Order: sequence, then C-alpha cells, then structure tokens
Amino acid sequence: MTSLRQLGSSDLEVFPLSLGGNVFGWTADRTASFDVLDAYTAAGGNFIDTADVYSAWVEGNRGGESENLIGEWLAERGNRSDVVIATKAGAHPEYKGLSATTVKGAVDASLRRLGTDYIDLYYTHYDDPSVPVEEIIGTLDGLVRDGKVRAIAASNITPERLQESLDFSDREGLARYVALQPHYNLVSRDTYEGPLQEVASRSGLAAVPYYALASGFLTGKYRKGAKVESARSGRVEEYVGSERGDRVLAALDEIAGARGAQVATVALAWLAAQPTVAAPIASARTVEQLPALLAVGDLELTEAEVAALTAASA
Repeated sequence: MTSLRQLGSSDLEVFPLSLGGNVFGWTADRTASFDVLDAYTAAGGNFIDTADVYSAWVEGNRGGESENLIGEWLAERGNRSDVVIATKAGAHPEYKGLSATTVKGAVDASLRRLGTDYIDLYYTHYDDPSVPVEEIIGTLDGLVRDGKVRAIAASNITPERLQESLDFSDREGLARYVALQPHYNLVSRDTYEGPLQEVASRSGLAAVPYYALASGFLTGKYRKGAKVESARSGRVEEYVGSERGDRVLAALDEIAGARGAQVATVALAWLAAQPTVAAPIASARTVEQLPALLAVGDLELTEAEVAALTAASA
C-alpha cells in the first residue's frame, strides 16, 4: 500500500497524488465525479484539491460547482475524516481578492458548499498585491484559531511576497504557510525552479504542483497529427510539435516502455522526485483515467531516468 507523506510542517498526511477537482461540474457530471472520487479513495487516495472558483468559466455556472459536488459526495459517503480537502480563496466571482472581509466571506461560502465545519488546507489562490501580507496572514491565522482551517498555503505568488509572508508569520508567531501550489511540470520548469523553489526548500514548504501533466500533453495522447476531443486540448498546442515537447515525449516513451508504465505515470514520477514536491495534482474525468495517475505512488525512477528526463526537458 502506498505510504502517505507529511505535508510540510503540518500534521496533514497525504497520498502522493492529489486528485484535482477542477473537472467536477465541468467535464465530469455528478455521477462521473462520484465514480472518480470513489475509485481514488478506494485505491488509498485521500488528498482532494478544489477551489471556490471551479468552474465559473463554464456558461451557466457561478463558481463553487466542484465544492458542491465534493460536499454532496462527502455527505453520502460519510467519510469526511478520512480525506484531506484543499480549497482556495481569491478568485470566485463574488469573492475576488484577499482583503480580510473577502477571505472571511469566501471561507464561509466554501464551508457551506463542502458541507463541513473545517477545511484541511486553505490556499490563497492568487496573491493580491493590493493587500499587505500582514492583513492576509492575520486573516488566515484567525481562521486557524477559529477552527475553520487546519493549515494554510499559497499559490501563484512571487518569491518575494512568499518570503515576506513567511517572515511575518515567524516574527509575529502566527499561522505559517506549510505548502505552495506552483505551476510545474516537465515542459514548464521555470515557473517553479529557481527563486520560488529556493524559498520553499529553505522554509520547509511542501510543493503541490498544478498542471502536473501540462493539461494532458504529458499523457502522450497529444502528438502531431493526432486529434483529441477534450475541453482542454487548446492549452497544449504550444507543446505539440515543439522541439522541447518532442524531446520530452521521446524520453518518456523510452522510460515508460522499459518500465512497463504509462507515459503519464512516468511524467508524474519525475515531478514527485523533484526537491520539495510532496504530491502532484492531476485530474480525471473518468475512472479509466485514474490508474495511470495513481501508479505514481508505486513508481520510483532511478537517478539515471530522472536525469534523462531533466536533460530532455532543458
């Protein structure tokens, strides 16, 4: 059985693959969402990632659809204490930004939709430079003290603001970020590697990368000449047929063939082997897509395999 990993300095222990909830209420309806959640948890998964804004971009949606479905699933299964729920504030159409009033309203709305009285991991979805870090951290600390949130984290933030936030928490003895959710994968390394990763490493933060499979490109199904019906296919065009993209797919194909693994599993395993990374995020709209994702917990790449992928993605 795949062992759980401690998330940074928190007391949260998580499965090494976080299940992305962005598809729930978008490309996965209620039945499909429940099936995926059931299969993920049956395989030992316990780390579910969502956000209050999912999926406001769909015509007719308001935001919160993913949280609603997860909340209904939790209520039907009666398994709230068995899973680690991560959600985010700052991007919902009715709660944009990170002012104290906005975040307090956003967390209460998320709690209602999720049907729970606490959130395990609460992210600032996008930094809001108009709000001082003192106000943001002070507000988040209040949520922790009130028992609404167990641990706090950040996403889409500069190294400077992240360091400033951590320094303020340390100086004032307030709740401190335990995790960071960066955009990071084999074809997007400079979105995390460098100063941001250095802050995370120096400060003991766990990284939980999003776009871990580059919107599906790193599953290997998007190749030159291939037609794929997907709501996300437009996002991978920059990689398909590019010199770097072709190099990465060739290296993934070779290692996947040698190890008897899926291309997606190898791509996630490279990510999981990177410094600070605790659990990549990947979503599945069908149960059939899950095994390749879940297998990351059992595939440990050799140093040579990691190096080959790192070189191919340079």
